[in-house]
Amino acid sequence: MSKIVAQNVSPLRDCVPLYDRRQTVEMSSPTFAQLLNNVGDHVAGGETETPVHRVLTMQPPNSIPFVLSFSNLTYSVTVRRKNIFPAMSRGLTEEAPVTRTKVLLHDISGEARDGELLAVLGASGSGKSTLIDALANRIAKESLKGEMKLNGEKLHTKLLKVISAYVMQDDLLYPMLTVEETLMFSAEFRLPRTLSKSKKKSRVQALIDQLGLRNAAKTIIGDEGHRGVSGGERRRVSIGIDIIHDPIILFLDEPTSGLDSTSAFMVVKVLQRIAQSGSIVIMSIHQPSNRILSLLDRLIFLSHGQTVYSDSPFNLPQFFTDFGHPIPENENRTEFALDLIRELDGTPDGTNNLVEFNRKWKSCSTTSTIYDLSLKEAISASISRGKLVSGATNPTSMVPTFANPIWTEMAVLSKRSFTNSWRMPEIFFVRFSAVMVTGFILSTIFWRLDNSPKGIWERLGFIAFAVSTTYYICAEALPVFIHERYIFMRETAYNAYRRSSYCLSHALVSLPSLIILSLSFAALTFWAVGLDGGASGFLFYFSVVLASIWAGNSFVTFLSSVVPHVMIGYTIVVALLGYFLLFSGFYMNRDRIPSYWIWFHYLSLVKYPYEAVLLNEFKDPTKCFVRGVQLFDNSQLGDLPNSIKEKLLDNISETLNVTITSSTCFTSGADILVQQGITQLNKWICLWVTIAWGFSYRILFYFTLLLGSKNKRR
Repeated sequence: MSKIVAQNVSPLRDCVPLYDRRQTVEMSSPTFAQLLNNVGDHVAGGETETPVHRVLTMQPPNSIPFVLSFSNLTYSVTVRRKNIFPAMSRGLTEEAPVTRTKVLLHDISGEARDGELLAVLGASGSGKSTLIDALANRIAKESLKGEMKLNGEKLHTKLLKVISAYVMQDDLLYPMLTVEETLMFSAEFRLPRTLSKSKKKSRVQALIDQLGLRNAAKTIIGDEGHRGVSGGERRRVSIGIDIIHDPIILFLDEPTSGLDSTSAFMVVKVLQRIAQSGSIVIMSIHQPSNRILSLLDRLIFLSHGQTVYSDSPFNLPQFFTDFGHPIPENENRTEFALDLIRELDGTPDGTNNLVEFNRKWKSCSTTSTIYDLSLKEAISASISRGKLVSGATNPTSMVPTFANPIWTEMAVLSKRSFTNSWRMPEIFFVRFSAVMVTGFILSTIFWRLDNSPKGIWERLGFIAFAVSTTYYICAEALPVFIHERYIFMRETAYNAYRRSSYCLSHALVSLPSLIILSLSFAALTFWAVGLDGGASGFLFYFSVVLASIWAGNSFVTFLSSVVPHVMIGYTIVVALLGYFLLFSGFYMNRDRIPSYWIWFHYLSLVKYPYEAVLLNEFKDPTKCFVRGVQLFDNSQLGDLPNSIKEKLLDNISETLNVTITSSTCFTSGADILVQQGITQLNKWICLWVTIAWGFSYRILFYFTLLLGSKNKRR
């Protein structure tokens, strides 16, 4: 390619008719719902692709049911950088924040049409993903300037969420679910309960054929430790879960990233079918091959957030010829364009001449779009054709916010989570083993504690350690939501289910394992240690252990929604649980804690179950723990012979004029509770407060998800 100079721009030729693929369309392709009629089509040989379905004429040749237009989209961010300069007044070096504005999108305009595949291209950092996010309403309204319209009417956020879908660049899927199960769960979320189970299954089977996933339908998704589907199949599954309800608009952020050429072509081929079924498909792509380029209907080239080309890929040669840089024969058109843009970036004027040339080119070739249908009419027509299966036929509301009621969402979420966890039993067995080993060690160390003064302190130590252990074993819940966070954000961003449904199902799914762990730990330690209360005492002890694990699990779950990384979360969990134990009242009685720290004592999660078990253990006022000569056991006189101790008791009796014998009780259970400062609450209040802490952290978890998972740029 010759060296490029800023003046090397040919004058714009006279306006001539340009190629428009819409002129070759004689009939529209069937919607996805209509493909259900062909679910039983035969696939020849070992092919995984869906056979060619019969084409149904749904619209007149020049009728465009949906046109998404966007104009003057501009988005900028404030970048902070620190400038180090000498502070002359004090003779010191200071850091002063300096802000500058970086424009990511500048005056972007264009349109995407029903039945066409629009691709956004450009080098890394050109603004491809930013434009997709802007169109998909993933940028805050106050930050994005410009407007978007659908069929000439302003597109509101609430409507866009229910008629569109967004496929992220990363494939975020549950690893132990099969392809078919993954799509089926998506169908349960997206499709209304009024649709029968058989219809949903038929829809999933048709989608599997459309995505070319028939041979992988029974294969798990897989992860680093479990072999599953290939990268291309995984990407098509990611697309499938977002198109199960046949959305009108589909956004994709670099769907071919990381795939080989064959897998990338198959993915774009699937997207072409989706577009031809009556959807607007908009995707970003880095550098398409010639095969992929032949599938695209419209291109937008970006450079530093500005449009340098916006038209059909078949008009690229004419465009660059008029610009003065004809594309050599047999050279990839997009590669040539990207190379030219890169070279222009190295000139003093950059791509400004190309941007201006494109503006004149578009003013010459742009034709006005005539909308045959209003937005409501177009959506109603699409629903009648089978699109937006979760939609309503009421033209006033057009589509509901959610496809299913909250209890249906909870049931599906719980089933999906349980199925995924059930296929990874090693995770539960590691937790169970940790609980059993800890219980065994505690049981053997504190075996059959007696009621002596030393036994009192050993009981206190066992109870404090046992209660704190129930919290530490809950730390394993930390990675669960951190790993699921982006799946949750993707699914809730477009109203697959309510955030409240996720919170409730998350709690319900965790309960069975918490009950098993609590019962195992309680049964292993209660009788082995020799705790008091018999059967009723054991049931209360089990209830306290379960309440502690419930509160700990809720606490860790809440933290997982706040912290961004697992290691940061573990550090915070370990530190806070240590503080909870420190202020629980075991190391220092409540009366001895400084007044400026007493608030932490009442916030301690360990305090309430610790006091509940102590109240259960020392509740009997008639039970004696220090009797007669045992009075001297915890003093320097403890090693004296019993005969001398009895003489000392006689002398004390004479001095105090009180009868003290070897059977006189000095310390009862009530006295121990007073010594430990446990006088404010009874055991049942402590139990209910512990349970309430669990619910409180679940509520905080919900509000964190509600406020912190908008998944929008600022």
